[in-house]
Amino acid sequence: MSQANAVMLDAPQSRVWRAVCGRDDLVLNSGVVALVGNTQVALFYVASISGTPELFAVDNRDPVSGVNVIGRGLIGSLGGDLVIASPLYKQHYRLENGTCLEDASLKLRTWPARLNGDVVEVDVE
Repeated sequence: MSQANAVMLDAPQSRVWRAVCGRDDLVLNSGVVALVGNTQVALFYVASISGTPELFAVDNRDPVSGVNVIGRGLIGSLGGDLVIASPLYKQHYRLENGTCLEDASLKLRTWPARLNGDVVEVDVE
């Protein structure tokens, strides 16, 4: 393989941002759900220490029950991790990467999310 091909293969994938809702649709320190394609994405707009809220996008489907309820979960902090507690069986999932604190075999899908002006955008692959 030539070095030029190696560079091309190692190049990062560009993101495809999709507008899913407006900033006014978000509720600070709570979840809202948006349908992106065929996927329900739970969006969490969380106050931070810096004063600028952070935006997280995770799968709305609870891995234990298979029910779309994660967007109704409670936001909290456990062991320094920002988490969402499933409203059904109370597992805690890290908002940053979707991993479960109680069971390493469980995980929520996560996607990059951002505010672009007053538009909420998610990069759902």
